Amino acid sequence: MNIITTIKSPSTKSIINHHYKPIIIKNLNFTNNKIITKPPIIISTNPNKIDINSLSQLYVSCNHSPRRFASAADVDAGKLSVAVAHSAAVVAVFAEVGVGVEERESGMWGVKWRRMSPEKGELVGFGRAVSDLGLTASIYDVMVIPTLRRLGIGTMIVQRIVRMLTNRGVYDISALCSDNERSFFAACGFGDDLLGSTTMTYAGSVSSNCDNDRRITRDSQTLLLAHPLRLPSS
Repeated sequence: MNIITTIKSPSTKSIINHHYKPIIIKNLNFTNNKIITKPPIIISTNPNKIDINSLSQLYVSCNHSPRRFASAADVDAGKLSVAVAHSAAVVAVFAEVGVGVEERESGMWGVKWRRMSPEKGELVGFGRAVSDLGLTASIYDVMVIPTLRRLGIGTMIVQRIVRMLTNRGVYDISALCSDNERSFFAACGFGDDLLGSTTMTYAGSVSSNCDNDRRITRDSQTLLLAHPLRLPSS
């Protein structure tokens, strides 16, 4: 069984004050003896720039929450839209459209920078946080398409979320992750809960009148571990 863990974040007071920023990345990553370069990307923190259908497909492409979203048809676009709208922080990464897997793997993204916008880009990464906007926040759903992983895009997503939250004075930040993702969040500066406090997700079944008495079962893979309050540094 995969254990989902929340782990503490570092504190920072830096902030990006605009909704999206074009970034050109030149680093190289060697995977399976292939040179993979990061494409020109735009990072947007505006939830209105996110197409819910594209986000639904991203969940499936990244195999994120497979028990809930085994296929695109399993994603409730209405509920996903509500979740995005009510998130305290949303970060979406868009890359240049029209680039196939072979071109990505070969690193042939083109030499010249072309003007991009979220509307013209392909959604390749995503992350969000929920918060009471006073004391605590939790990071959820950090994902990057498989062909662009291990290039630092996920790290940028987490860093941007942390900056947005700390700019609002929220320093008690946790991350929801699986066992396989723990090393990634550790590299982002997260660590285990020092107090050992634990929150368990309800795993029983419920009936909902608004869903025509349909039995609803929560993802049994989910376990949450809380972390101590993170105060701003003086």
